[in-house]
Amino acid sequence: MAASDSSKEDHVDVLIVGAGPAGLMLANWLSRFDIRTRIVDKRGSKVFNGQADGLQCRTLEILDSFDFAHRAWRESNHMLEICLWNPDEHGCLQRSDRIPDTIPGISRFQQVVLHQGRIEQFFLDSIKEHSDIRVERGVLPTTFDFDETKASDFEDYPISVTLRTLSDEDSTPQQRQTHQKLAEGQQAVIEDGLFRSNLVADDTDNLISAAEAKENRNANEMETIKAKFMVGCDGAHSWVRRQTGFTLEGDSTDYIWGVLDIIPITDFPDIRHRCAIHSANAGSVMVIPRENKLVRLYIQLQSTSHQKNGSKADRSWITPQIILESAQRIIHPYKLDYKYCDWWTAYQIGQRVGDKFSLRDRVFLAGDAVHTHSPKAGQGMNVSMQDTYNLGWKLAHVINGSSEPSILSTYEAERKLIAQQLIAFDRRFSRLFSGRPAKDVMDEEGISMDEFKQAFEKGNEFASGVAVDYAASVLIAKETDDEGQENDTDLINSKKHQVISKPELATKIDIGKRMPSFKVLNHADARPWHLQELLKSNGRWRIIVFPGQLTNPLNMQRLKKLGESLGSPGSFIYQYTPSGNAIDSVIEVLTVHSGPRAGIELLDLPEAFHPHHGDVGWDYWKVFVDEESYHEGYGQAYANYGIDPTLGASVIIRPDQYVSWIGEVDDYEKMSQFFGGFMKQRRA
Repeated sequence: MAASDSSKEDHVDVLIVGAGPAGLMLANWLSRFDIRTRIVDKRGSKVFNGQADGLQCRTLEILDSFDFAHRAWRESNHMLEICLWNPDEHGCLQRSDRIPDTIPGISRFQQVVLHQGRIEQFFLDSIKEHSDIRVERGVLPTTFDFDETKASDFEDYPISVTLRTLSDEDSTPQQRQTHQKLAEGQQAVIEDGLFRSNLVADDTDNLISAAEAKENRNANEMETIKAKFMVGCDGAHSWVRRQTGFTLEGDSTDYIWGVLDIIPITDFPDIRHRCAIHSANAGSVMVIPRENKLVRLYIQLQSTSHQKNGSKADRSWITPQIILESAQRIIHPYKLDYKYCDWWTAYQIGQRVGDKFSLRDRVFLAGDAVHTHSPKAGQGMNVSMQDTYNLGWKLAHVINGSSEPSILSTYEAERKLIAQQLIAFDRRFSRLFSGRPAKDVMDEEGISMDEFKQAFEKGNEFASGVAVDYAASVLIAKETDDEGQENDTDLINSKKHQVISKPELATKIDIGKRMPSFKVLNHADARPWHLQELLKSNGRWRIIVFPGQLTNPLNMQRLKKLGESLGSPGSFIYQYTPSGNAIDSVIEVLTVHSGPRAGIELLDLPEAFHPHHGDVGWDYWKVFVDEESYHEGYGQAYANYGIDPTLGASVIIRPDQYVSWIGEVDDYEKMSQFFGGFMKQRRA
């Protein structure tokens, strides 16, 4: 589709379509760089209630790397325990088990819940603090053109998009206008989320037609954008996906679920626990205790018997009262009612993954635009944000000239596999959650509650987000899986030049996974820090050197050898750092030795490990030690990372905290070879 003529035109590095969690995560990343960015959303206002609410461990680690996880942690409800409720042999509902909501020790955070609107506000505040990027609301892309001849020149602008500003009326979604009685003579509208539900057809084409049909258009209401990159974060009905010709592949189940955010009036004893409730014959409920006394109920309504002509299920019969009555039947004999409902919606479970995640590494899809699934496992918002957390720094490094464009292809390779794993997990989880409990071992149509519990427990690691494991690539130096690829010439050739790690040097650090976190002490002042706290999302690569016991002369000798190489004017760190920038602005070197701290003076170490920053002197925040703190215990980092303090190791960490390489402490050549595979020299 060709772009229309317009009196206004703008050139941008990145155009983001959609200002939900995925779009805001990307804008937040780009706000840390000098990247010209526009972000538009067809809705006239942000989310203020309802929508997604779960924040998993890995997501909180990421938010902490941007310095605002504490806001979510403080405002959210913390979910520490899951109660499983199932029918006994007489069909009566009983609590059958309790399990931890988050696997103990898997992260320094646990799962919390807080509504999407607050999370989006945290992003908006962060973006405003670091840049002049602003969300342009009520703005709709209407035409798209991609110039294939410019696609291979990453300095050019192959993307052309027409933006149209909508009226307030057009950009405001239609609500059901359901009313509830709050007190005598008082009524309030219960906001619904059906306009975002997959039970509702996409309204983008109608909005475009309505806008174009209006007379006396103001010239300021249309604009042509020329972009180097475009990212579609615009939901399951993605306009960007349709322009690329890509599709979602998968199926919908026969289950319709209702969602209520209410302040419950109930005698159910576990209403402030996360609960999975299977009734004998009336369906299932998931209970999610929320902030501000709210509780979210995911309530199984019925199969899609109201569906017409094989199309989207008819939603006209679904109301908050219908959803409540279904919940009341499921939790009988316990009572459930409410006076206040904050939000409600309904959806049909569907599991789909996009056939492609990018067009020529210029147009990308993220979040619901490229994978859809049920919300009960608390994955949608988390995986969506982690899509663009993966993509953002890669785009920035290519745009600012730090990296070759080849790194962009790793986005689809890494995130498509995660999406496929998510769909497989969600398909099994939804089947077990939606099915009727088996009456006995001979009941083949029923669901085994033991199997459901096992799936819940095993699924917790995946759901937490810490199980993400990226495969071998130019950014991940580990052995490739050659199965079924014996005749792959590109793979054979790439392996000849591949940098291979030595995982045996750090047996509890998984290459391709996020760097786990344990407490270490700052060498200069003895303050304890979680290692992850040192890995801020500011675009820097990190080399973390674990030199072992520096009172051992051999270990000190190896560290000094590495320091001489890293600190020389010809080192790869200097080559990849633009003139005039601080030496740690692209690749930062951190050191964690195994002590004793009292036996080593910081300034006796080579300058590469505590660089001098002109007028502000030495850097005292680069060297740490694995020792017991005065007040916060002993992190035992070397033991928890599986590193022998007599040998040590070096670890390369990506800007998104994932482990790229593990090798010998002083293997400067392998480090140089790794970075040389994708980074651009910035100095002669």
